[in-house]
Amino acid sequence: MFTGIIEETGTVEAIVRGAKSCRLTIRADKIFDDLSLGDSVAVNGVCLTADEIRKPVFVADVMAETVRRTNIDRLVPGSRVNLERAMRLGGRFGGHIVAGHIDGTGTIVSMVREDNAVWVTVTAGSEMLRYIIEKGSVALDGISLTVAEVGTDRFSVSVIPHTAAETTLLSRRTGDRLNIECDMIGKYVEKFVSGESRGITPELLAKYGF
Repeated sequence: MFTGIIEETGTVEAIVRGAKSCRLTIRADKIFDDLSLGDSVAVNGVCLTADEIRKPVFVADVMAETVRRTNIDRLVPGSRVNLERAMRLGGRFGGHIVAGHIDGTGTIVSMVREDNAVWVTVTAGSEMLRYIIEKGSVALDGISLTVAEVGTDRFSVSVIPHTAAETTLLSRRTGDRLNIECDMIGKYVEKFVSGESRGITPELLAKYGF
């Protein structure tokens, strides 16, 4: 489990591609302060397992399903990536609940500066937009952001200077794909509501005062 508050940006040192999977070697710095074999690290929002640690790099395997669903297939040696270690019980929780399980990708369609912020607009499929609401939370490449606007096939976030400085987001360009993870609370609420609606009984109606 993560918070979407990026700890540092790392650099892809090497990528070994299999038929459908790959193996990443990533150079980092801060995250080694408390990183052990088998720990989870979010790489551009994707929850991966550190299965080799050789400071200043760690190595993680990426399975085929993850490659298909994310933008990891676009990484090359030299690519910068957002990194976050799994959250620790008792630590600060400054973003929102991020699982590291990507729902899909969206494409940047515009990046517009407004005073000290930059509005980034991203397309998304209906299967993701149903969980994206104005003033709600969304994770883009692992970054916890507040949704500013939602359209029929896209949504926008406003990126503050600190986020711009500490992440890779504003190094992206129009046409680039971003990993999207929708707020999991919305998914659980929908699951709960739809599950109960399929099984309406006199007892259920009475439970809610009908």
